[in-house]
Amino acid sequence: MAKVSINLATGSIQKEEIIVGIDLGTTNSLVAFINPDKNAQVINDTGKGVLVPSIVHFGPAGDVTVGNEAKEFLITDPYNTIFSVKRLLGRSYKDIENYKDFFSYKVIDDDSESLVKINVGDKFYTPIELSGLILKELKARAEHALKTPVNRAVITVPAYFNDSQRQATRDAGKLAGLDVLRIVNEPTAASLAYGIGLNPEETKTIAVYDLGGGTFDVSILQIQSGIFEVLSTNGDTFLGGDDFDRAIVDYWIEKNQLNKAELVANHELAQELRLKAEEAKKAFSHQSLFNEKVGDIWCTLDRDTFEQLILPKVQQTITACENALRDAKLSIEQIDEVVMVGGSTRTGLVKKMVGDFFKRPVHDEVNPDEVVALGAAIQADILAGNRKDILLLDVTPLSLGIETMGGLMDVIIPRNSKVPTKAGRQYTTSKDGQVNMKIAVYQGERDLIKENRKLAEFELKGIPAMPAGFPKVDINFLLNADGILKIQAIELRSGVKQEVEVKPTYGITDDQVEQMLMDSITHAKEDVSQRMLIEARTEGEQMVYTVEGFIKKHGAYLSANEITATEKYIADLKSILATGEKDAILKQIDAVNEFTRPFAERLMDQAINTAMKGKSIE
Repeated sequence: MAKVSINLATGSIQKEEIIVGIDLGTTNSLVAFINPDKNAQVINDTGKGVLVPSIVHFGPAGDVTVGNEAKEFLITDPYNTIFSVKRLLGRSYKDIENYKDFFSYKVIDDDSESLVKINVGDKFYTPIELSGLILKELKARAEHALKTPVNRAVITVPAYFNDSQRQATRDAGKLAGLDVLRIVNEPTAASLAYGIGLNPEETKTIAVYDLGGGTFDVSILQIQSGIFEVLSTNGDTFLGGDDFDRAIVDYWIEKNQLNKAELVANHELAQELRLKAEEAKKAFSHQSLFNEKVGDIWCTLDRDTFEQLILPKVQQTITACENALRDAKLSIEQIDEVVMVGGSTRTGLVKKMVGDFFKRPVHDEVNPDEVVALGAAIQADILAGNRKDILLLDVTPLSLGIETMGGLMDVIIPRNSKVPTKAGRQYTTSKDGQVNMKIAVYQGERDLIKENRKLAEFELKGIPAMPAGFPKVDINFLLNADGILKIQAIELRSGVKQEVEVKPTYGITDDQVEQMLMDSITHAKEDVSQRMLIEARTEGEQMVYTVEGFIKKHGAYLSANEITATEKYIADLKSILATGEKDAILKQIDAVNEFTRPFAERLMDQAINTAMKGKSIE
């Protein structure tokens, strides 16, 4: 007997399952779908509003709150409330160390290139897990509102996101129980929401100006035959509406002659003032004077003063537009359309200055908070095959990647990538003097390579003997239109090179592909847990190797007590590595790090002093 799905929200028979479009934002996230009238529509579940704040709070009993309810904890429990997690996706600590004061929660500094972790209580979370919790909330809201399971999605990312950040977004989707059909650039989604690029006959060059709560970017896109090409992107990942709020708060501090240092220390008052500033900013879209109080503090501001306060920040965005045009080698006259994205573009001064710069009226007819999610829903509809007028290019059915330490799969070409396609990533050695590197190529969606299909294995030989982490090995995948995969590995310092060709989908049926996809979603939770345990162990083993090498080499500069204590820390770490859980391992790594950092800093100072005197130490 055939099964028929009925959507209880609309009463209509559902031919296909709904594929949603998700805008995973720095400040807010939202989800959209194509309604029975064939229009893109955002989801407002149980009247909580369309926007879901991208905030996660961890309660004392391990309870997790996401979205609107979590926002309240920014004031009352800032250390256990995670915000702006998108900034950390696919990032190492070195990427964000200059901004660590921005976060009220603890971002772990392991002084390495490995991806950041967030410490809450006794637990350690990756940005992927935290983003997964936000996506899970969006999935639940969509299912509640649509009265139907939601298992497939298109998720948007900024155009400047690199490979690692895109893969992290995919992993977060998988962790939330979603099959991520495509990662789409936010400017592309915004263009689709305005119908730009849906006509295959059309050729256009457009600018997408995206000013959100905490980030700004401008992208120049060329659209030809329905294909979107990013010509350039520019911006600032730490510039947005939050800066407008901060400028207002600073103005009030000055006017009320408050002590800024004391205010920063008083988290609750600081947050209350920030929220009041946000209120004032929004009020200026329909009034010219704001006059309220927070406790005994007068919060008075008029629109002209507000515009003077934010003018330098808006000017920075205009400079970024100039840079983007220069990088794209285009003049202002060659831009056909300007699309506005992000809640902060509602500010009158922003609209005026952008329109004046591009010498044309800007597109702001679609709600700027919703435009990206609506476009993602349109892209999802195209992928579902519901728009017959739009040509879908061939895509690769399964992800392609290589084995990394601990038997993990590192995806280089994600599934559903258009073909032909090319992607690459850089790797290094894990042991001093390592001269060979085994490269094993796999196809599949699981985190552990033993669950995936092996395609090829080869060895890159003759890497010059260098300390661990020094060699730079580029591994590039080139998948051509005939489905032939060419893998190239090259050590950049020496030019040592190796290539191999394979046919990824040879001998695999559509049913097997479908089964591999289903398994990846079914086992997502346990896969990620295993992956994180293996990554923690690998990190711990690397820490043991590094610290033992450090003591052997520089023991003369340490006291007997310091050496004994360090050896005790390392012994504890080794014992936890054998039996421990991920959080226990990471906690011990953090402890070793904190204990040994002063030695490394002291040795560095000694090296500098000795070098100043014309001597050198090994």
